[in-house]
Amino acid sequence: MTVKIENSWKQALQSEFDEPYFGELAAFLHREKQNGEVIYPPGDRIFRAFDLCPLQDVKVVILGQDPYHGPGQAMGLSFSVPEGIAAPPSLKNIFKEIESDLGIKMSGRPDLEPWARQGVLMLNAVLTVRAGSPASHSGIGWQRFTDAVIRTISDNCEGVVFLLWGNYARAKRELIDSSRHYVLEAAHPSPLARGAFFGCRHFSKTNEILINNNKTPINWQL
Repeated sequence: MTVKIENSWKQALQSEFDEPYFGELAAFLHREKQNGEVIYPPGDRIFRAFDLCPLQDVKVVILGQDPYHGPGQAMGLSFSVPEGIAAPPSLKNIFKEIESDLGIKMSGRPDLEPWARQGVLMLNAVLTVRAGSPASHSGIGWQRFTDAVIRTISDNCEGVVFLLWGNYARAKRELIDSSRHYVLEAAHPSPLARGAFFGCRHFSKTNEILINNNKTPINWQL
């Protein structure tokens, strides 16, 4: 099946797009829209994380669960919301940790596209959601697709830093060849984790790994 996605990903993932489950997934989304459901993010943003970060450019993966389900929030990048939308609590905590870890001041701008353009793939395990209904698309096949994405990165890239926050993300560790890549684990940045995310220092640790592998570090400051 034909999917509009950045070319390196299209080539690497074509076998997934050709699988029956992906056609069923697309048909499900079409039926949702026909039934008047609002789907986030907008159709042209579902694969935004891939469009901004080609396969050969991936240096870091930040894995989220599913898109924000409020109006105007979801933009195809895990944890990110567009300019003009208030930063959700988890994102605010990410910014607090960056400030503490790196000793820099964040502007509070919630759009993480600058990270994506530097090689940070901000991947949600589920790429769509019904408005106002969290995890509503968690059973339609997206996890099978994004598991294939993680395996594709593991098999085709070298020295990628995977940031796995919370038990859901940590469960994906088995998909990653840890002899070729780096896996950093922490609590989820959600306030529900009662601050357990703070002090993980994943942002400085990531840059240290990248520098040691002769890669350009990420400028986390926004």
